Amino acid sequence: MDKYKEIERSIIKKYRKDIWSKFVKAVIDYELINENDKIMVCISGGKDSFLLAKCMEEIKRHGKVNFDLCFVCMNPGYNERNKNLILKNAKKLNIDLKMFDSDIFDVVSNVEKSPCYLCARMRRGCLYNKARELGCNKIALGHHFDDVIETTLLSMFYGAEIKTMMPKLWSENFEGLQLIRPLYLVKESDIIAWAKFNELSFLNCACRFTEEISEKDDNLSKRLEMKKLISELKKNNPNIDYNIFKSLDNINMNCVLGWKDDKKKHTFLDNYDNK
Repeated sequence: MDKYKEIERSIIKKYRKDIWSKFVKAVIDYELINENDKIMVCISGGKDSFLLAKCMEEIKRHGKVNFDLCFVCMNPGYNERNKNLILKNAKKLNIDLKMFDSDIFDVVSNVEKSPCYLCARMRRGCLYNKARELGCNKIALGHHFDDVIETTLLSMFYGAEIKTMMPKLWSENFEGLQLIRPLYLVKESDIIAWAKFNELSFLNCACRFTEEISEKDDNLSKRLEMKKLISELKKNNPNIDYNIFKSLDNINMNCVLGWKDDKKKHTFLDNYDNK
């Protein structure tokens, strides 16, 4: 059996409970894939996006919904070693990957304040443009369960608001284009286990100046802080991450001081005297 077929089989067999079932559940529960969609799967070179690509291929082959896929990697200025590793993994996993170049790393290399934030925004813009060029109506990203929890805590502790990374959302600047996160319920530890089981080596971070900026970039250090905090809390309560996640799906609006929507900000006092 070809190596890539063994890797595909491991997703639906050995990791059926921890990866495949959770992937399918997110797709169904959050209605991420619809008939006649054309979805651009974005591959950064890391374990998450490559796993996403294989899961998307699998559900296209055996799912009940008819849709199209294309696999794209934006090269923001990777060095040759990292670029070749991405292409090598794509070949090993039998993924028909299309890579296109940009100069994002060059643009942000001289930015002192929050270069990671700027880089992420520029990457997102490039990917939206590419999706439009390819005629896609959805972009699939490899964010997983841990990303969701960390984002939630970051918003609370440093943004003074309760919000999270959504399983899907409409683009604000590209009409008709949606971003989806099919690995929304899959834990990072299980993705790592899958990669190790299949003896796969992926990029941890393809940024060519991460080491230089990691200490001074607030967004990067704060996310690492959240990751360490959750790990510490799980020692006393192994379900702490799930409880954080579930709390966002179980909000009691009678017990919050205020909230806001697209129209305006609300307070519990708005209808307090009418009750």
